[in-house]
Amino acid sequence: MKTPDIDIDFADRTQILQLIKSTAARQTNQGEVRRHNSGVYVTDIPWDPVNQCAAIDYHAAEQRGYFKLDLLNMSVYQGIRDAAHYDQLLATAPPWTRLQDPAFVERVVHIGNHYDLLQRMPDPVDSIPRMAMFLAVIRPGKRHLVGRSWQDIAATVWDTAADGYSFKKAHAVSYAVLVTLHMNLINLADQGN
Repeated sequence: MKTPDIDIDFADRTQILQLIKSTAARQTNQGEVRRHNSGVYVTDIPWDPVNQCAAIDYHAAEQRGYFKLDLLNMSVYQGIRDAAHYDQLLATAPPWTRLQDPAFVERVVHIGNHYDLLQRMPDPVDSIPRMAMFLAVIRPGKRHLVGRSWQDIAATVWDTAADGYSFKKAHAVSYAVLVTLHMNLINLADQGN
């Protein structure tokens, strides 16, 4: 049974973790056990006191019906003053033309290291759907789509690759909105606001 993948962004995830009872998810990689970077369970799950996390790997836990939440630290939110400021940032058209400036791009969350790939796209990234597709094509499993037309990219970018890789469209769109929010924050800061 495949459970939904729920990611929740926080300016500081420790604040929510202090308010709720949770158990860190477990990851096992080549026999090595470690706590999952962001995953937690808010329901009872077998506990491993040695590793201070769930006693079963999150993949096995999912197969057994346990529901993991990924509580993510996203420092972009630290620049938001309140709900009205957030709404204002979302309602503001992002400064898409600034994506031609490498100094601007390197400061933007999720795309900062990808200026060269941005320039290889056939047409500018100038919308949230295009930003979502760009965020998908910068991943290794979809990198072969860099430089293709947006129409070609849209036709296959959300498909699962032969190696099983996929980047979920819902994640990409959420990240794209966050990127545009961050672009607006940086732009306002650059203007002295």
